[in-house]
Amino acid sequence: MSDAAVPAPTHPTLEADIAAALGPRSIVLVGMMGAGKSTIGRRMAARLKLPFTDADTEIETAADMTIPEIFETHGEAYFRDGEARVIARILDSGPIVLATGGGAFMREETRSRIRDRAISIWLKADSDIIMRRVRRRADRPLLQTADPEATVNRLLSEREPVYGTADLTIASRDVPHDRIVDECLEALHAHLCGARPAGEPPPDGLNATS
Repeated sequence: MSDAAVPAPTHPTLEADIAAALGPRSIVLVGMMGAGKSTIGRRMAARLKLPFTDADTEIETAADMTIPEIFETHGEAYFRDGEARVIARILDSGPIVLATGGGAFMREETRSRIRDRAISIWLKADSDIIMRRVRRRADRPLLQTADPEATVNRLLSEREPVYGTADLTIASRDVPHDRIVDECLEALHAHLCGARPAGEPPPDGLNATS
């Protein structure tokens, strides 16, 4: 699916309201690998005129290693410690849109920092969507197993109760990316400003958990 040629719709009042209501806080996208956090995050950031940061990219830059190399050389615990430090530094840098790795939100220290300094959005994807998006990629260390689908289902069962504590939940599914972005922005507006713009119905896929 590609919607790159479709101009992104803009709603200047909605987007300006969100930016004003955020103040110094950031927007943090959480959820499983393949949920679309980086793709949706970049588009949200452009709409809100905020910087976008991908935590995994920042971790690789800080370590001068790829994430698979970090896992192979130092192990997951070492990676998670570095991930927490990098996310803390990013959130100290001012309002941004941040896409996090699938396991980042599982760490209480990181969840607490996100609660204090950001609004969190869980992009919720089911196992079929995740597998279609990631099965051909070799850069997912946690999926280098004999049965990747069973691994995804196990991770979902472990992580979804924690992801569900995010401020907002949006269903990640196979629709144009800008539709998901619109739903994120509508949810943010309702959460931060208390209402949608007059006359606009709630979009499907939106579920505020706060």
